[in-house]
Amino acid sequence: MTDDAPELRASDADRERVAEVLRDALAEGRLDMTEFEERLDATYRARTYGELAPITRDLPDGTAVVAPKVSMTKEPAATGDWAGRITGGEPSSTWAVAVMSGFQRKGRWTVPRRFNSFAFWGGGDIDLREANFADGEVVINCVAIMGGMNVVVPPGVEVIVRGIGIMGGFDHREEGVPGDPGAPRVIVTGFAFWGGVGVERKLTRAEKLRIKEERRQEKLERRQSRERDPLERESDPKELDPSRHTFPDLHGDRRERERRRDS
Repeated sequence: MTDDAPELRASDADRERVAEVLRDALAEGRLDMTEFEERLDATYRARTYGELAPITRDLPDGTAVVAPKVSMTKEPAATGDWAGRITGGEPSSTWAVAVMSGFQRKGRWTVPRRFNSFAFWGGGDIDLREANFADGEVVINCVAIMGGMNVVVPPGVEVIVRGIGIMGGFDHREEGVPGDPGAPRVIVTGFAFWGGVGVERKLTRAEKLRIKEERRQEKLERRQSRERDPLERESDPKELDPSRHTFPDLHGDRRERERRRDS
């Protein structure tokens, strides 16, 4: 973020770059959830570079300990949001176990080609909304014995469910939804005995806040428009032109009554 023209209007892409820095800071523990939500809300309310600059001034950009910069020149749009998330790199974690306890895999992490999980009298959450992917197709293998697991995917991801349940089951509601071009495919498989594996599609918290702010801004603009319309009509010269208004002819009415009385 430069300070050359703080009054210059920021774009949606600029706000998204700042939001990405905030998400990384949350995942790294630099911000707690309250600070993250406050700064994210300020990000989507910001209208100029001068308002965006202070939000991430004390945070690194994720690759070097320097103030994150937002380009002041127009850049070509990216070919797809998913291209940067299928990294082909080393996975952050390849397995998780919960025995009379629980586990979580969420936030910014790299999903391997195959992730194995096991829960016995326990449960686990596997959240892929902010994850990167080691491959364009990943397998989430879930074994739940008298326990349960929940797999959360972001919009745009194709989901295929192949698990087997005995006195238990796998959630198939998200199957059949076409994926976005270039998006990964997630295959949920495994075995559930007296347990279950849920699959649901959710927006990220940041996306929910962005949509909430957009709706708030639209309501504000509609209210301002309604308040402005009466003022514009009052200031319209046509509305103030006496010739446009019809007034009763009081003298004519009196003369007519007198004529009738004389006759």
